[in-house]
Amino acid sequence: MDAHSRGRADEIDPADQWVLNPQTGHYELRLDRSAEQSPQAAPSHPRPRTTRSATPTPGQRTRSGQGPAEYGGRDRATETAPPVPGQRRRRAAEPDERPGSAGRRKRRPEKKSRKKKVLMWTGGTMAFVLVGGAAGAYALYEHFNNNINTIDVAGGSTGGFKKDAAFNILLIGTDKRTGEGNGGYGDKNSPGHADTTILFHVAKDRTNATAMSIPRDLVIDIPECETKLPGGKVKTIPGQTATRFNVSLGQSDRDPGCTMRTVKELTGLTVDHFMMADFNAVKEMTTAVGGVKVCLAKPVDDPKSHLKLPKGESTIQGEQALAFVRTRHSFGNESDLDRIKVQQQFLSSMIRQMKSDDTLTSPTKLYDLADAATKALTVDTGIGSITKLKSLAGELAQIDPKNITFTTLPVIDNPAEPRPITVVPDPTEAPRLFSMMQSDTSLTEVKKKEQDAKNAQAQAQAKLLQGARSTAHEVRVDVYNGSGMTGAAQKTIDWLQNEHGVTRSSNKSNAPEKAARTTLTYAPNQADQARKLADLMGLPASALKPGTQDAGEREPMTLVLGADFKGAGVPLTGPAKAPAGAQTADKQVCAK
Repeated sequence: MDAHSRGRADEIDPADQWVLNPQTGHYELRLDRSAEQSPQAAPSHPRPRTTRSATPTPGQRTRSGQGPAEYGGRDRATETAPPVPGQRRRRAAEPDERPGSAGRRKRRPEKKSRKKKVLMWTGGTMAFVLVGGAAGAYALYEHFNNNINTIDVAGGSTGGFKKDAAFNILLIGTDKRTGEGNGGYGDKNSPGHADTTILFHVAKDRTNATAMSIPRDLVIDIPECETKLPGGKVKTIPGQTATRFNVSLGQSDRDPGCTMRTVKELTGLTVDHFMMADFNAVKEMTTAVGGVKVCLAKPVDDPKSHLKLPKGESTIQGEQALAFVRTRHSFGNESDLDRIKVQQQFLSSMIRQMKSDDTLTSPTKLYDLADAATKALTVDTGIGSITKLKSLAGELAQIDPKNITFTTLPVIDNPAEPRPITVVPDPTEAPRLFSMMQSDTSLTEVKKKEQDAKNAQAQAQAKLLQGARSTAHEVRVDVYNGSGMTGAAQKTIDWLQNEHGVTRSSNKSNAPEKAARTTLTYAPNQADQARKLADLMGLPASALKPGTQDAGEREPMTLVLGADFKGAGVPLTGPAKAPAGAQTADKQVCAK
């Protein structure tokens, strides 16, 4: 026992009892009942002190519970709080010690940083992700932890995420009618669909992220999947061909795990975790941050969604925010694709608001945001705790909004419909985007990477023998499949012949062995043909393998497709440009 604690072993230092009151945004002194001095330890000349009785006297306030939502009372003398593990027990300040009294210890001024030390929720990077970590009261931890809803998806991830690897989170907005006041939205008797879906890809080095929206009216194949029914029974749900993407959730008892597998089948990207939100998520989270700024290129008065906003900038929250992201008749050509653009603009603005000083310096807003987010989200068990969400948020907080790019899966009208109302993946542009995400290429740096690749290719080609550039129909090439991808050689032949007129190309089936990289081997007198084929296929300089002896007049070059081959027409050097309409989260765009 130190000098300051002598005779007061059971007292708790008030400096350890400061707790955030989320309703006021202030820190208040909470003295525990155990802090009262026992009769055995009482001094021979007891000093008057504040007492707490089990029954409050008139005018006193008491706390009935330990949860953070009940930290509302302001009468510090009458409130109790559960002890926090690790508190130091020290001499408490005596009420009768006044300025000038003997033995009085000077009160240390409270540091401005105390608020951050007791509770701090740090910056977030996306609208549906918890934006920070709690470093404080055990009661707060338990409260937020108990808010979280989880689903144990069959075959889903069970452990956080790797800090030294890229990862993918599927953000799902369901149109299920859950939550107070949502009876008029969505499908009345439906278990919900994948109404709004975004695949959020986070780069390995955490410098950038790509948020790719998947249209709900996209027609694809949904693979067979397993789902866990109430009670733990696992049900196998047959796959469906040529059906809308949004039925990958809810219909036929499909859970988010089925949507995760559908996205993997579509993109080739493994989905590590999911976060699902209903209508309440938009209403509650926008209210928690004090509203989200949006910009309109024209005034809107939509009787169907009840959205009414003037031209220019407005701050919206609650029901109005939900109307903004759900309206289909106020912007563009009133299609789901145009609604996706508006949703992306809204999410970008929400990210900026969550990262703003106005939010990060307000304990009240941070508490409200954390409370709303944990209540509104349903996640997989792999990230189903405050500890794991805090760790995830810490990774996401590293990404600057200017390097978060929103884009939409490239699509074309469904050719199977006489009057298309659905869409299908663009056979050329969609694989290019998937390839970029698979290779962890930032959309914000595509132009630079493309130019670097072109420069390297130009330098290599400059070393080739000079001569007139061949036209496509003069190119002769034998194609071997060493990629391990079934049918890759024939698909490449079809693409070369039908799209570019390379009619003198032949499918030589499988290569003698699998190849790690794609290579094009050519003779010195075939340099012009090699340059032409490299341009068409987007081959990097490292893929070009010149020989030493000239080839015969009709002798073809040899193209071996390797494991880096992603599909016919997908350049190995990455996409030529960012997908049309891509926008970064740091810029405000006015909805049109």
